[in-house]
Amino acid sequence: MIVNRQTWSSRLTYILAVAGATIGFGATWRFPYLVGQNGGGAYVLIFCIAMIVIGIPMILAENAIGRRLHINSVDAFGGYANGKKVNPLWKIVGWMGICGAFGIMAYYMVIGGWVLDYIYNIIVGGFDISQPISAAVTAEFYETNIINSPLAIAIMTAIFVLINYIILVKGAVDGIEKAAKYLMPLLFILMLAMVARNITLDGAIEGIKFYLTPDFSKITMKLFIDVLGQVFFALSLGFGVMITLSSFLRKDEDLIKTSVITGIVNTVIAVVAGFMIFPSLFTFGISPDSGPSLVFKSLPIVFSNMFAGQIMAIAFFGLLMIAALTTSLPIYEVIITVLEEKFKIKRHNAIVLVLSVIFVVGNIPSLMATNILSDITIFGKNIFDAYDAISATIFFVLTSLFCALFVGWVLKDEAKAEIMYGTKSSKTIVNMWFYYVKFVIPFIILVVFISSFYDNFLK
Repeated sequence: MIVNRQTWSSRLTYILAVAGATIGFGATWRFPYLVGQNGGGAYVLIFCIAMIVIGIPMILAENAIGRRLHINSVDAFGGYANGKKVNPLWKIVGWMGICGAFGIMAYYMVIGGWVLDYIYNIIVGGFDISQPISAAVTAEFYETNIINSPLAIAIMTAIFVLINYIILVKGAVDGIEKAAKYLMPLLFILMLAMVARNITLDGAIEGIKFYLTPDFSKITMKLFIDVLGQVFFALSLGFGVMITLSSFLRKDEDLIKTSVITGIVNTVIAVVAGFMIFPSLFTFGISPDSGPSLVFKSLPIVFSNMFAGQIMAIAFFGLLMIAALTTSLPIYEVIITVLEEKFKIKRHNAIVLVLSVIFVVGNIPSLMATNILSDITIFGKNIFDAYDAISATIFFVLTSLFCALFVGWVLKDEAKAEIMYGTKSSKTIVNMWFYYVKFVIPFIILVVFISSFYDNFLK
């Protein structure tokens, strides 16, 4: 069942590709507003701990599943394990990941359309931030140009989808690898420039204190739920990305080393992203708990009060665009690879099919969720929010749960053997990881899943 396929040209390019897949809006859009909503430093502390105790072990688990057969994220749950044929019902886990990937792309690409719309309007003067503006101005622009302009956002979203298409047709490895090789260094440079500008603002110290000083009274079950959801979102766990990307890894690559590096890089980038935002919010007296619209409604006020604010705004939204692109490419690839290998559809046809179906069934309804289709609700949520909640609360978490169970109770010694390929780590470390994934992680995920499901759909 092993498929002959391309491999990454080096460990560095693989890590860059994975870093691109895992940074995205998770670090630059979702993480900052969750920090703001959950009281600052307490959330950051628990997030960093969760990345170590949940994130890295689960990256390693999905890497082992992915590289084992060098095949797509559905058939990765098949084949033989320890001399026995794997029950075909396990492939349902792979399909759950596909559902999660579809769900996230349904609204993710629309946010990319928002970002392009902001960049366009700032450049042409449709959104003038050359002088200080008020919260009312940014709110009006957001309502008029984002919430209530379905045609404009549909065009911008289509442009973003087209950019993804141009890169994807170059191949699973070539397209993503080359994009990551050039876009990730640019992303890092832009982030560092933004951080350097923000931490030198007059009121920066107050923002940094809010961001880094834990208020332990803020640690609640909701915070733990938000943190775990963010870990899965930030690391692209539970929707086939890690399984798909690692399926292109050579057997001599050290999975432990690459998993640890991936977890650390993602954590550092997420934390650095906070330094782009919170110092400036406190400098200009803007509330940090404004939720998902934080970067769209609050940050333009900040840029309008800065020297060369228009340039900084274009750079920031450009950074968001790059981050979104490096994430959307591998998520699309999860579904495309399944169509190629499982249904023998030619790559170009698979790309067109995936991008078109998600655009029509996912993107268009999502961008209409707040206007034309605002009367349609699912579990009390509009279409956009429902795609987010169902993907993050159900599919990501349950897929990750079953990945841990698959490693611990089905692959067993084969999982440990897969990890031992190419590593200099001791068997003791691998055994500790194995039993931790087998017993501890499923319990943690299950507890948080039940709480999160109750809060989102039953409360």
